[in-house]
Amino acid sequence: MLYDHQPHEHIEARKSEGPVKLRDEATRFNAKLGLAITVAVGTMWCAYIFAIIALISLPSAIDSHNVTVLIAWLSSNFLQLILLPIIIVGQNLQASTADKRSEQTYRDAEAVLAEALKIQEHLAAQDSLLERLAGHGENPDNPADRPGAEEAPGGSS
Repeated sequence: MLYDHQPHEHIEARKSEGPVKLRDEATRFNAKLGLAITVAVGTMWCAYIFAIIALISLPSAIDSHNVTVLIAWLSSNFLQLILLPIIIVGQNLQASTADKRSEQTYRDAEAVLAEALKIQEHLAAQDSLLERLAGHGENPDNPADRPGAEEAPGGSS
């Protein structure tokens, strides 16, 4: 054989691993707890609940007739409570999109690898044919010397 293909060792390891997923990374208690809280707080329903909680304290802030209290309510009660889950929702959407893109890239890489392996098979078949032709002194330009060529019916004249 003219060329002996040796696949890279990373190929087999990658087949067994698959793409990295967020949930695979959260293996310890604190990581699982943090992920669970992030998933729970990172919803629009949580934003609505936080808005209701913030609005409950609005009347007392208004009754104080103090601008500082109103600004403090707006910044600490309303904005922080509501923006936190909304920002997490946006980050979750971005992470989901990135995960899908990563999965597609992984599948594309697997397809390219499969194609490269087919090319290696094709090249091995060509090497075999070239070795056979070179070993027998056959001429690939002569149709009679090509593999599978048979003598014409009726023999030579």
